[in-house]
Amino acid sequence: MRFYIALFVAKCARLGIRIFGKALHLNGSHFPGNLARRIDPEFYNKVAKPETIIAVTGTNGKTTTCNMIIDVLERTGHKVLSNKAGSNTIGGISTTFLSGVTLFNKPKYKICVLEVDERSSLRIYPYIKPNYLVVTNLFRDSLKRNAHSEFIFNIINSSLSEDTVLILNSDDLISNRMKAEGKNKKIFFGIDKLETDKKESVNIVNDARICPNCYTKLKYEFVRYHHIGKAYCPNCGYKSPEADYLVTKVDKAAEKIEIRTKDGKVSAYKMASDSIFNVYNEVACITLLREIGIKDEVIKKAFDELEIAKSRYMKETVNGVHIVNNLAKGQNPVACSIVFDYVKNEPGEKEVCLLIEDFHDNLESSENIAWFYDCDFEFLNDPSIKKVAVGGHRAMDVKFRLLLAGVPEEKIVAYEEIEKIPDELNKTKGETIYILYDMYEQANTDKLNDLLKKSLRNGGNN
Repeated sequence: MRFYIALFVAKCARLGIRIFGKALHLNGSHFPGNLARRIDPEFYNKVAKPETIIAVTGTNGKTTTCNMIIDVLERTGHKVLSNKAGSNTIGGISTTFLSGVTLFNKPKYKICVLEVDERSSLRIYPYIKPNYLVVTNLFRDSLKRNAHSEFIFNIINSSLSEDTVLILNSDDLISNRMKAEGKNKKIFFGIDKLETDKKESVNIVNDARICPNCYTKLKYEFVRYHHIGKAYCPNCGYKSPEADYLVTKVDKAAEKIEIRTKDGKVSAYKMASDSIFNVYNEVACITLLREIGIKDEVIKKAFDELEIAKSRYMKETVNGVHIVNNLAKGQNPVACSIVFDYVKNEPGEKEVCLLIEDFHDNLESSENIAWFYDCDFEFLNDPSIKKVAVGGHRAMDVKFRLLLAGVPEEKIVAYEEIEKIPDELNKTKGETIYILYDMYEQANTDKLNDLLKKSLRNGGNN
């Protein structure tokens, strides 16, 4: 009876928030689920669940990967329960399951795809045992939340049931060790050696320098970025696992990737994005879909129509100048470093606008900006980058870090008021202007984008 009271009250609360939530300033993704658990602490155990539960977690790329999986499944006719529009913590996931059942606790969906916050693992996986878990990667993240990657690894690793099939990145020397001693079935995905790979990491941060078994310094066959690559121990024989789904070719010109499975079969897919980081997200998605039985031809057709969500990547051309908006998660040194490296290696001349502070609606902020010094701002010290414009409350902090990275002062402009930035840019025809922004800076990003386009349309290019 307690459970059904919780279910009824929480459903009524969810309906009320959908109607009056904005006026009452209530969070529709958290509140109903939290309310249900307050009334019945066993709500998680008792609520009916779909037959197949797919979870996606990791430091970077989980939202993109999750959205890809959902989009393909929906395009193939599946009705999918997901937290795509809500929170990836326990409150939001509780609300998701609340919405997936009737008032009589009968499931309305057969398949569920959940994005799960790494820190929430201990509170979620013991009660909602996913049939499949995709782990995109594990890196250093927000200093005030996620500390070190090994810390997060242990949280996830200790929470999982041995019945969960793990979809792991063979090139990630931290997350590919998930449940190494367990009985879980493990499927690995990865990308073969590329021309741009290196023998040693050039990043400030590399958290996989020694063997996890005998602590000997690892030897790398190649390093892609940070601790992503293929390595082995010269002492005990430890090595990176072989990929079951391996990207053997990345053709940016043709916008195609080729994936070889362990049986030797090769299939070509449209690239959802031309960044290597998103190639990992794509192959993770394809690996999961193939493992749950979606036919290859169906996946190919779906990817022909897929694009990375515009809230994370958008490109357009105005009066001969290319404008690219690209998410670069604040407080996340690895995510920003990857984006900076991507921009540096793109062809042609560029200008870069940075909106990467961590003010959440100007109300909440971390006082700790140490992550700036784990982040490779040095990638922005490149001859192809003609100017770096910084905006927002932390503009001078970012400028100082750019100076330490060797970026010439005459290339840097920094203003708290982003309205001043468009007039400081060269806006030369044929070049690309990259707006790199934190997820909490979407409003300022849209504002800067509009101001920049207005300036270009008014003939503001040189």
